[in-house]
Amino acid sequence: MKITAGGDLFGISRDSNSLYNFQRNAVELMQQLRETEQPIVLTINGKADLLVQDSESYQKLLELVERLETITAIKVGLEQMDRGEAVPAREAFEELRRKHGISR
Repeated sequence: MKITAGGDLFGISRDSNSLYNFQRNAVELMQQLRETEQPIVLTINGKADLLVQDSESYQKLLELVERLETITAIKVGLEQMDRGEAVPAREAFEELRRKHGISR
């Protein structure tokens, strides 16, 4: 994903600052991050280069990504079942037991 300083991809470019400005006003901008829970795009030589985000918002983003990956995996599994590519759970577990030497 490319973020451009002139665009408004997902509305984050409105909160862009130069790296120099961020360094000079770090305390105020970190407070803004916490209050708004919105990332700040840092520009270097007028181009978006870095994204700064508070840790709580980043954790929420990671959780959302994990949820989306889980949903995608479930959809793939359902599609495989529809195509007849699925293996019954009992067979799959038995194969895993044999493969890893796990007794019942």
